[in-house]
Amino acid sequence: MTTTPTTATTAAAGAVAPAEPLGPHDRRRARSASGLLAGFNDTGLLEAADVHVARRVAALAGEADEQVQLALALAVRGVRSGSTCVDLAAVPALLDHDGWPEPAAWVEAVAGSPLVAEGVLHLEGGTVYLDRYHRLESQVCDDLVERVAAPAPPVDAAALEAARARIRGHRLSEQQERAAVGAVGRSTTVLTGGPGTGKTTTIARLLVLLADQAAARGERFSVALTAPTGKAATRLQEAVLAELADLDPADRERVGRPETMTLHRLLGWRPDNATRFRHDRGNRLKHDLVVVDESSMVELTMMGRLLEAVRPQARLVLVGDPRQLTSVGAGAVLADVVRGFADHFGEDAPESPVASLTENFRSTEHIKQLAEALRAGDADEVLATLRRPSDEVELVELPAVDSSADGPGAQASGQVSGQALGHAVGEALRERSLDLALRVRRHAVAGEHEQAVAALDTHRLLCAHRDGPFGVRSWNRQVERWLAEEVGEPVLGEWYVGRPLLVTTNDYALEVYNGETGAVVRAPDGRLRAWISGSERLRDFAPARLEAVETMHAMTVHKSQGSQAAHVTVLLPEADSRLLTRELFYTAITRAQEQVRVVASEAAVRAAVAREAQRASGLRDRLAQRLSQRLDAGRA
Repeated sequence: MTTTPTTATTAAAGAVAPAEPLGPHDRRRARSASGLLAGFNDTGLLEAADVHVARRVAALAGEADEQVQLALALAVRGVRSGSTCVDLAAVPALLDHDGWPEPAAWVEAVAGSPLVAEGVLHLEGGTVYLDRYHRLESQVCDDLVERVAAPAPPVDAAALEAARARIRGHRLSEQQERAAVGAVGRSTTVLTGGPGTGKTTTIARLLVLLADQAAARGERFSVALTAPTGKAATRLQEAVLAELADLDPADRERVGRPETMTLHRLLGWRPDNATRFRHDRGNRLKHDLVVVDESSMVELTMMGRLLEAVRPQARLVLVGDPRQLTSVGAGAVLADVVRGFADHFGEDAPESPVASLTENFRSTEHIKQLAEALRAGDADEVLATLRRPSDEVELVELPAVDSSADGPGAQASGQVSGQALGHAVGEALRERSLDLALRVRRHAVAGEHEQAVAALDTHRLLCAHRDGPFGVRSWNRQVERWLAEEVGEPVLGEWYVGRPLLVTTNDYALEVYNGETGAVVRAPDGRLRAWISGSERLRDFAPARLEAVETMHAMTVHKSQGSQAAHVTVLLPEADSRLLTRELFYTAITRAQEQVRVVASEAAVRAAVAREAQRASGLRDRLAQRLSQRLDAGRA
């Protein structure tokens, strides 16, 4: 089967992002490179890791053709950029460079390479995959097709109608009811919708319907609620339990208290293997229903492992917003799956596994308008909404920067120096960031750990970058300096009272998971304790026991996924930042429940709206083609 990447330039964008030439002593330079690899390394399009992997693998296979080595290096680079493949025909059109091979000859050289013969590379049309990602993409596609093509699970129609009548009217829209009822009759459902559209409400009602079905058959009902990060898993459990509390006591009893955990914990973390788990095809999960929230964050590898582990008879529900940022790892699985199903079944077709929720019940009107303008890609409307006087949405507009200008001429032209811009950003961020830091500290000094941790959800400062003048590290340090000046302590140290914490990796021994937040609090005996907001309860640790934590006066937009705050401040980088995309901007503003404040220049806002994140993947087309083959064959 020939698979073409989802969009014509996606593969090229994923594998070869615009870059600046590398200096002679840049650590990304591969000094031993020569020929084509050296030329592309000089421009910054390839880094040392890409070059070294390509040269070593080519040497092991006896491949001396520089064109093939370049294709291999681009495939490696693509994976590091989030793509699963690279389209050789699209690459030359993306960037002006004299050294690109002629596309037809390039594809022919790769096709005849021992790297393809040995299965190191896979070539489909003009698209090149590394073997691992070709196998993963094919496996995810095949598993999803098998689930969709399988016979529908048995449904007791009378019991379903009775249970449907009980859930109706409990803050449940017709759209949500249809989605919940539809999922009862399917083994696989993809529930999509933006923040506030009632995805969790729908899931809670689905639990009632499925638990009732199990009771009608005299069977037990086992459900697992899961998410990629600890914070997202905790929020899912809290929201589902809150929804269940309003329903019929008998239904609550049948559902019980669903297990909620991270995906890693659900699949069974193994200390001896970073990419394999205890649960797989030979040791399936016991659950009758597996619900995966924040599925947009699930990378291709993890989705493959999940689909291996879920029993064919069990129901699987993938929940998420395909417009949000994709996973940190390779792939854009949720978006590809939604589009692949739409390509085959059509948009909102009754037989499609995709159920879309569109009505926003939570966000304020102006935040909803801003999100809708972003989804539509209308930069003028985004700016108009941000500039419209409102207590819900605000734009702190920064001037354009001219790093080469410090004189009055630059200011007269509406531009400022980088130093002046930094001062303007500081003025915009100081009041709210310092106010939150002081509130957390006051509670922490008083030993009020619940209040200290709860205060963190009142405001978030979100940045696109980790480093640089617009990055998280810079603003974490700046807020600490402001805090030190305010409390009269010149140096706060690494562990200080009121330090906000963000867990960055899973620690299975301590049962502390990526994405969970907390604060350092002074105990009655004067010692410092780190209180972490985990599943269902706060837990305290000696600071020395927590290794993978960061200060959280500011956090990246990527890390904010799966969380929300009453007020959000979004600091956008300069317009030429490669991280500045519509998906990043949309994810940032939709973390806000009551108010969003954007600190950015007009140019940065326009760039964010115009630039869509691009990842190369053949999953969308592969899924649509395989569905047609399998379902058409079944009908025949």
